[in-house]
Amino acid sequence: MPSPIPPVQTRPSPRLYLTASSGIVPAKQRQLAIPRLERAGFTLENKAALERSYLRFAGTDDERQADLDRLLTQQELPSIVLAARGGYGAMRLLPQLDLARLGARLRESQTLLIGYSDFCSIQLALLAKSGAGSFAGPMLSDFGNARPSAYAMSEFIAAVTTPRRSLRVAGPTPRGSGEGVFWGGNLSVLSSLAGSPYLPDIKGGLLFLEDVGEQPYRLERMLQQLRLAGVLQKQQAIFLGDFAMQNHVDFYDPRYDFAAVVEELRRISGVPVYTGLPFGHIANKTTMPLGFPARFQSDGDGLTLQFLDYPTVSPLGLQPQALLDAVPA
Repeated sequence: MPSPIPPVQTRPSPRLYLTASSGIVPAKQRQLAIPRLERAGFTLENKAALERSYLRFAGTDDERQADLDRLLTQQELPSIVLAARGGYGAMRLLPQLDLARLGARLRESQTLLIGYSDFCSIQLALLAKSGAGSFAGPMLSDFGNARPSAYAMSEFIAAVTTPRRSLRVAGPTPRGSGEGVFWGGNLSVLSSLAGSPYLPDIKGGLLFLEDVGEQPYRLERMLQQLRLAGVLQKQQAIFLGDFAMQNHVDFYDPRYDFAAVVEELRRISGVPVYTGLPFGHIANKTTMPLGFPARFQSDGDGLTLQFLDYPTVSPLGLQPQALLDAVPA
């Protein structure tokens, strides 16, 4: 008599909780992103947050705060908390949030908090107040692109399901190596938090920065602010993502460009500065853990970053290809 076929072992779909802490979410992005994420195997929660609108924000301050406060009362936290989009408004919530409790719950449940741009004010504040790490990665707005980047979608799935990943950036680089906490985010947001209790005090860290829509002199001014606040000098190295500089020149002196900003950053920080990380307000972005240990090694011909000891979700049941599929009208 043949042996009975064992039952197929299934795993519940990863729960993906949506939070809209900043700008209004365009309808088209919602209409494309939601079915893509669901077909990819995620169970979406708090979708109603995407439909709110108040002034320029995705809801009133109380409504947007409630997205995050609700995580304090859930018996079991979701696998992923995903920011809807950037813009402005997240920092208005910081004084009202119980960041210590929220960060402790996220750490205990190994929940992945993912976003960038304006949302990094929440990420930085949680790191400052509780030590909770997060991920710089695509938001709902990225999944809602008419044609999502295959690189970005592949990197997202790989990063959230694979521990100990590496990122290689080719090109001439200063030689160096080290290990520390990889942290940072949007330069405008970091500089706006300088002097507040919501900017982490990381010593010997690996600081990552990106931005968009800023002229070179404004980038330098924000970097000078971080220098005056003592942030830059505490780091082992600084890593720059995309700054969308191709259309930005100094109106008064077009010779002052992004390369000049980088040289000034090297001078005022006194630490190695590496450029070209594939992250920022671009389609082809990677996904990187923030607030977790990392190593870097530069041999002069390129930079290798190794990300260590961060939480992940199981890939079982996920259908990554669905993130690239066209959504029927």
